Amino acid sequence: MNLLTIFKRFPDQEACIEFLEMIRWGDEAHCPHCGSPAVARKSESGRIGRWNCHACTNSFNVLSGTIFEKTRIPLQKWFLAIGLLINAKKSVSSCQLARDLDMNQKSAWYMQQRIRAAMLTEEGELLQGIVEIDETYVGGKPRKPNDHSGGGWGGFSGRGTKKQAVVGAVERGGRVVARMATEGVSAKALSKFIRATVQPFGTLAITDEWGGYSRLCDTMQHAVVRHRRQYADGIVHTNTIEGFWALVKRAWYGTHHRYSRRYMPLFIGEACWKYNNRKNADAFSGFLKGCFA
Repeated sequence: MNLLTIFKRFPDQEACIEFLEMIRWGDEAHCPHCGSPAVARKSESGRIGRWNCHACTNSFNVLSGTIFEKTRIPLQKWFLAIGLLINAKKSVSSCQLARDLDMNQKSAWYMQQRIRAAMLTEEGELLQGIVEIDETYVGGKPRKPNDHSGGGWGGFSGRGTKKQAVVGAVERGGRVVARMATEGVSAKALSKFIRATVQPFGTLAITDEWGGYSRLCDTMQHAVVRHRRQYADGIVHTNTIEGFWALVKRAWYGTHHRYSRRYMPLFIGEACWKYNNRKNADAFSGFLKGCFA
């Protein structure tokens, strides 16, 4: 959904609340605290969409328990921020979002992190079929010319650097799963990630020649592309996951420039969500439905 459509469909707070109520409850509202359908709309001037629960006596609205809870930012700006973030292939910086929505940078950053957190919680079935598995390293360039010390975020590229490793698996023509490799890229750590994300039965796992993938042959079919010789041998290649890493790196280099390890899972989650919803014609509504899942 583009920005013009969002402006037309949600011109005020009431229209936004009505749309969220339809997504969350449909025709029958219920209490988010106790689940009781014994609720009634509360009439208060200046407070739109308040409800009372007759079972637990709590007051609530459709925003309770979501990323929008207790927000003082108008929902129209939230919807616009979601639209901007979803449609930006290389993401959006908080400074740019602040300029676009006429707000301060800290508020824009707060909104972005909440939206990314909602993207991060998306779970799905195990990957299967032809699955490409690879790792990459996210970090900056050396701070000084000819500085190859490997310190901080800079230094050498790839293994042996202090950059943060990220491991991912992509289903050929399907979904991607990527996470920070907080335990490294050893055979033990990679096997743990693969067991949690890939269906072993009927799956062909394709990796590069890194020795950390050596245990795969014990649990599933495993094909190796040796990049020193060639980048593809028929269906045996890792070009799909490499393409996903390119999107992650472009967002890092071109938009964010730097983010801490503390928040890196949110940025990786954003990239995964966008990739997994690339064929969704109404990703905006899909995101909002996911907020209530």
